[in-house]
Amino acid sequence: MQSSELKDLKIAIVGAGYGGAAAAKALSLLGAEVTVYEQANAIREVGAGIGLRPATMNRFRQWGIFDAIARVSSPSEHFEILTATGEPIMKETWPADGEQTHTHLIHRGDFIEALLGVLPEGMVRLGHRLERVEDKGDSAVLTFAGGTTAEADLVVGADGIKSVVRHHLFGDKGPVFSGEHAYRAVISVDDAHGMVTDDNLRMYIGRGTKVYLLPLRHRGQVSFDITALCPDGTWTPQVTKEDLLRTVEGFDERLVDITRGLDMDTVNIRAVYDIDPVGTWHSDSVVLVGDAAHSMLHHQGQGANSAIEDAGALADALREADSVKEGLALYQATRKPVTDKLQAISRQGWTEDEINDVFPGQKPAAATTGE
Repeated sequence: MQSSELKDLKIAIVGAGYGGAAAAKALSLLGAEVTVYEQANAIREVGAGIGLRPATMNRFRQWGIFDAIARVSSPSEHFEILTATGEPIMKETWPADGEQTHTHLIHRGDFIEALLGVLPEGMVRLGHRLERVEDKGDSAVLTFAGGTTAEADLVVGADGIKSVVRHHLFGDKGPVFSGEHAYRAVISVDDAHGMVTDDNLRMYIGRGTKVYLLPLRHRGQVSFDITALCPDGTWTPQVTKEDLLRTVEGFDERLVDITRGLDMDTVNIRAVYDIDPVGTWHSDSVVLVGDAAHSMLHHQGQGANSAIEDAGALADALREADSVKEGLALYQATRKPVTDKLQAISRQGWTEDEINDVFPGQKPAAATTGE
């Protein structure tokens, strides 16, 4: 689309999480008028760590916000997998993207704060809970609780795994329970019993349980995450310290000690869900990004990264295409094959017997074929 057309474009984004905030930044750089509608009255992310891959960091560099993210993150060189008792299984460097080779480890709260902090004041409007969306062809209308409405040339549904936008326009792909729970806490490095001595992510696996140690050196903290098999699909299940200790029986005694020392009031407890692939991500003037389009399990650490890549690809597609509708089709054609593969890979999880590649499907062709 021509620069003048993009500047005349009015865009409404539903959701101010990773995908929504990233889309707001990328689309506002096109010159479009962007407004973000968020149902919460305050933005708050649960305390846990994630890794921002080299390709994601290059997007931030492209948008001029690399330094804002780097200031609140720690660069990591590799990811290591070990047995429950600490014997090495595999270690790989992160899949590079050009000259960017480091994955940046970051606290979720710091990440969303940094993303929202680079948006113009007033772009994000809190307290807007979406009830329905109507695509009118050349525009779309949002109706919020309380009856207020907003009309835009393009609506971006970035409203997560329980997306209202997806439900109304693209079929009800409801959340699918994985048979796992995730227990996440952020602790001081001093409480890690000497297990964290650098900035690299480590995962210990055994008996269906995975324990992650993700350093947050810039905070002097560690994200300590346990993923364990459990048949209880309640979204926020009731779990005791004894339950957690049972999941790490037989693990390195230092991991058991970390678990024993957790303050349960600070542990985020969630059943783990994703969705089946969605057939179509867009109509004439509405499009899905992030978890709304392709929520995936956390086993490959690709949820937030995929949302950022969606935002960049959507902006690229609108710039390249002749119209909004063509741009949305190009965006889906670019991103959907990638995220369909990542959703499938992420469902495989990890087992001690079946680890062929730490990052399946995430390397350039030359790297995967050995050329």
